[in-house]
Amino acid sequence: MNDVPFGFGSEDDPDENRPQKSGSGSGGGSGGPGDPFGNLFGMFGAGGPGGPGGSPDLGAMFQQLGQMFSWSGGPVNWNLANQAAREVVSAAGDRSVSGTDRREVDDAFRLADTWLDGATSFPSTGGAPRTWSRAEWVEGTHDAWKDLVEPLAARVSEAMSKSLPPEVAQAAGPLVGMMQQVGVSMWGAQVGQSIGKLAGEVVGSADIGVPLAAGHPALLPANVRAFGEGLGVEARDVTLYLALREAAYVRLYGHAPWLRAHIVALVEEYARNVSVDTSAIEEKMREIDPQRPEALQEALEGGLFDVPTTPEQQAALDRLELALALVEGWVDDVVTQATADRLPSAAALRETVRRRRASGGPAEQTFATLVGLQLRPRKLREAADFWAAVREARGADGRDAVWAHPDLMPSADDLADPAAFLILDEWDMSGLDDTPAPPEDENGGSPS
Repeated sequence: MNDVPFGFGSEDDPDENRPQKSGSGSGGGSGGPGDPFGNLFGMFGAGGPGGPGGSPDLGAMFQQLGQMFSWSGGPVNWNLANQAAREVVSAAGDRSVSGTDRREVDDAFRLADTWLDGATSFPSTGGAPRTWSRAEWVEGTHDAWKDLVEPLAARVSEAMSKSLPPEVAQAAGPLVGMMQQVGVSMWGAQVGQSIGKLAGEVVGSADIGVPLAAGHPALLPANVRAFGEGLGVEARDVTLYLALREAAYVRLYGHAPWLRAHIVALVEEYARNVSVDTSAIEEKMREIDPQRPEALQEALEGGLFDVPTTPEQQAALDRLELALALVEGWVDDVVTQATADRLPSAAALRETVRRRRASGGPAEQTFATLVGLQLRPRKLREAADFWAAVREARGADGRDAVWAHPDLMPSADDLADPAAFLILDEWDMSGLDDTPAPPEDENGGSPS
């Protein structure tokens, strides 16, 4: 599935998979969760002018219009994104973290670090753990989202600015400028909606496969409790198991400094290879009635852009999927080893995490929405089996040594056949940094 976000359809998808127009089908009303278009275009009070909400709130209307059209900080209106995320969190309910919550989380991370010391060669990074409410998670992860979201947003913004011939753009200047600003605001609204929804589901900072808290492990006690409901497992065990996973992610990224940049680079590569049919945009723009502001909304919701999946784009998605699967598989193996003979409930908790992934957990949903990638649970399972095979053959140190350099990372074929990887790859890097000796001359000496 290539779930291209923010008003962008895919030529690979049937029309019936595209978002419905406002007012049609479930979730078609404006202003509800997951409906950034309604939030942007229904800014005149509940239901708009003359709607069920009564008279428009002119003060709120002009305030939100000001936020939309005054943003100049890049392809995503992050002010609007933060506001939308906070509104989603507030609407769903969020309570402050208690002192008891903080003590329990701190205790869990202290024990997790002790157990992980025997399961991986990567030592603790020393980052102080965070205990967050959902609103605090939104604020604490804000900077990290820019690296993941802005590459695609910038590419789309560039396509929008080049979608019309110069003469048409000059004639329709105000409409083009408005469209660009609305596009920036829609990115902000949609990103905010996604982040706010994610805040109600994630248990820590690394659920999407990339730690978002800058070297600090984090847990959200409210979401940890929700994760453990109905499992028949002690709450302390649930917190400890999730702390182990969170701390393992942070250790991996802390000791493989190239990894985060590698994943961001793949997101950027995907964005660079987005192919937009500007002639189709031009045709649809001509059909927009400037006297009907909702016409722009309808065009965006109906798929203003048809985005084919290019071979280069698919290659970037495949590599990104592989990288995230390798990260997840490594964490799975490390935590499995750390809990062996120590945490009887670990097997049940591990299976719960895998089921969550298989049914589309936060990682899958986020990358499908923000990047266009749906992770495949099969590859996640293959990655876990791969790391287990490497550990059994070469120990934890040999398993962790694979993260020393991106060139050592296994391919998708290696995941399917770990035995071949172990036979062919001896990882002998002892001579890589050695300066080769100069060639000898015919008398056995070095040339001058």
